[in-house]
Amino acid sequence: MSRTNFDVLLEAGSHFGHLKRKWNPAMAPYIFMERNGIHIIDLHKTVAKVDEAADALKQIAKSGRKILFVATKKQAKQVVADRAAAINMPYVIERWPGGMLTNFPTIRKAVKKMATIDKLTNDGTYSNLSKREILQISRQRAKLEKNLGSIADLTRLPSALFIIDVMKEHIAVREANRLGIPVFAVVDTNSDPSNVDFVIPANDDATKSIEVILNACCDAIAEGLEERKAEKVDMEIAGETLAIANKGKRKSTKARLDKSDEEAINAAKAAAFIKEDEEA
Repeated sequence: MSRTNFDVLLEAGSHFGHLKRKWNPAMAPYIFMERNGIHIIDLHKTVAKVDEAADALKQIAKSGRKILFVATKKQAKQVVADRAAAINMPYVIERWPGGMLTNFPTIRKAVKKMATIDKLTNDGTYSNLSKREILQISRQRAKLEKNLGSIADLTRLPSALFIIDVMKEHIAVREANRLGIPVFAVVDTNSDPSNVDFVIPANDDATKSIEVILNACCDAIAEGLEERKAEKVDMEIAGETLAIANKGKRKSTKARLDKSDEEAINAAKAAAFIKEDEEA
């Protein structure tokens, strides 16, 4: 069963592309027609591409890897932040920090600096500083939180990027391509899909359109996380069952050994008794 459908996408306005004069010819396979100078996206293909992307995202989440959501445009920021936070995935909704992927160790240092400021503030180390110094540190902490707070738990490079508007986030796409990280993206008719691994052709300017597609993909990720959790529980139960079985097996073996030792002792006693009887 499809994770979304033609009617839902149509109602959300996902079929509206850009003006014909702004189109990218590479998007031609996903364009259904042109009306009043505006390209109309083929929503049947969008449904298929959403399902394809959702299945791939589900497998990534099921394997325990992280997916980084990127959307710095006004229409998508809050929707992405809410959905990504709900499934415990990192996201970037402010300015994309250049070199975030290609220079990841430096970004991690900035995140650690934020944690260090928190630690020194809580233990009272900064209490002896002047008001001006404390204000400067607080501002620095707020700036770090705004730009990097949402990726504080990202301790290693993400396994995939989910991007809204590849034209606006072209630096993120370029960095992911350079490192071989798969890119999932909502791509409009004015964008180049050649650098995207999983293209979802749709209107990337309407909040409702973004929300519908994001919900389908995030639901798939949530399913993957649940399946991973269920598999962990099953493995733990299987491990406990095996341990109990091995324990019972060891007891049974010990009992058999004890019985065989007792029989050997009795046989030895009987042989000794017979020998004494013969000698007598």
